[in-house]
Amino acid sequence: MQYTAVRFRFTFAEDFAADIFVAALAEMGFESFENVEEGIVAYIPNANYRKNELDEMAGNFPYPGAEISEVITIADQNWNAEWEKHFFQPIVIDDRCVIHSSFHTDIPPMEYDILIDPKMAFGTGHHATTSLIVSELLRTDLRGKSLLDMGCGTAVLAILAAKRGAGSITAIDIDNWCTENSLENIAKNHAGNIEVLQGDASLLPGRHFDMILANINRNILLADMHFYADCLSEGGILYMSGFYTEDVPLIEAEAIKQGLHMTACREKNNWAVVRMEKQDK
Repeated sequence: MQYTAVRFRFTFAEDFAADIFVAALAEMGFESFENVEEGIVAYIPNANYRKNELDEMAGNFPYPGAEISEVITIADQNWNAEWEKHFFQPIVIDDRCVIHSSFHTDIPPMEYDILIDPKMAFGTGHHATTSLIVSELLRTDLRGKSLLDMGCGTAVLAILAAKRGAGSITAIDIDNWCTENSLENIAKNHAGNIEVLQGDASLLPGRHFDMILANINRNILLADMHFYADCLSEGGILYMSGFYTEDVPLIEAEAIKQGLHMTACREKNNWAVVRMEKQDK
C-alpha cells in the first residue's frame, strides 16, 4: 500500500482550530498525523486521496490558518527515509519509556527501551492516543495477564506489554503491512510471546483475554465493542482510544450496553483514552 503525505502549515489564531481541522481530515480518510514544527504531516492511502476534496475542505474551513505546503507520494521502500526526513524523533513517555528507531543515536537511558522501525505502519508513540495508552500500561500491573493489542500498527503497545511482564499476547491488524512490520519490530525487541494475526474483530470469537487494548477510531470501536466484551474475562480491563473527548459519552453508552463500566478517562490534546472493566455476573 502506498501513502500520500500532506504537510500543512498552521497559523491559526484559535488554539482549538487545529484539532477541528485534524478531525475534518480524519473524516476524509487520513489515517495518521505527525506533529512538526510548523504544523502537521497527515497520511492517507493513495487510493483515498482526493486533491479536489481536500482543497475544497481547506478553502472552506471556518477558521483561517491552514495551508498545504507539500504533498509527497511515499513509495513502500522509501518509508523509513520519509519518517527520518519528517522528524520522527525519539519520544520519552512518563520518564520511564523511550520509543526510537534504528537510525537514532542519541537515546536517553530509560526503564523501557522500545525499538520501532515504522516502515508503512503507523504507531511511533508520537500521536496522543498511542502515548495515552503507553502511560496507562506503565501504571498497570500486566504480570502474567493474557492481552490483546487490537489494531496493533507497529506493535509498540504489544512490545511494551511484553516488557512489562504480560503473559500471552495477541496482536491483530487488518493491514498486511502492519502485521509484517509488527513481526519485524517484535523480533528486534526480542519479544517472543506475541502472536501476530492479520484480520479484524471477526477473529476474536472463542478467544479470551484479561486485558484488551483497542486504539482504532470511534466508529470501529462502536461497531466491534461487543466482540471485545465477549472475549474479555470477568473483571478484565479494556482500554480504548482513537477518538476525541467529545465522543466519550457515545463510547461509554455502548460500553454500558455490553456490560462494561468506565473506571477512568484521560485526555491529551483533545484525544481521549478510557478504561473499562467487565462487570462480574
